[in-house]
Amino acid sequence: MAKGTHEGETDLRYRDAEPRIATTAELKRTRLGRYVEIGPRVVLREVAVGDFSYFERGGEAVYAEIGKFCSIAAYVRINALAHPMERVTTHKISYRPNEYFRWLGVDKAFQDERRQRPARIGHDVWVGHGVIVMPGVSIGHGAVIGAGAVVTKDVAPYAIVAGVPAAPIRQRFPSEICDRLQALNWWDWPVETLFEAIPDMQTLPITAFLDRWEGLQPPLPSASAK
Repeated sequence: MAKGTHEGETDLRYRDAEPRIATTAELKRTRLGRYVEIGPRVVLREVAVGDFSYFERGGEAVYAEIGKFCSIAAYVRINALAHPMERVTTHKISYRPNEYFRWLGVDKAFQDERRQRPARIGHDVWVGHGVIVMPGVSIGHGAVIGAGAVVTKDVAPYAIVAGVPAAPIRQRFPSEICDRLQALNWWDWPVETLFEAIPDMQTLPITAFLDRWEGLQPPLPSASAK
């Protein structure tokens, strides 16, 4: 319990943790974590979005898992639609005929095949404006995807990639720092710890931050204690 608060009182340090969803957004079978923000005209279908992540305007995602603290810029497409090129036509009339005819349903086999190739985005990933992430791609924690990139292959943790198709440019930090950041798992800290750590995030060099916080954050509860 925070200092100065009593049981049943609200800790004024924290804003409402309920997700904020624009009125023009469209969500279907989607799970949102705490403090998530979904911008105008965002369309999400069967997507899980982790705590503190946000989608800017016009983004779309389907069959995808988004980690915590992800920054998704405007007009991003995650798990872009695949069309059946091996069929006589690539048009949706072959897999969604119900939009045109009665008594012809959605092609469940085609739909299930897409579900089996989800896109996965780790924690603390920045996806730039207009990026397209193709089906089945995994993006590691801390990665940065340059604006306009088309991501066709998995992206390593803390890698910076850009281009069409996306290719590595460099790592955000040396390998040792990347390993320490992943071991720190700061994205799983409780809000009380995050509140205390933010001033150091703002001012300390990355190595100094790690040196200070690797031994300071409280242990997370075990799975059996949840």
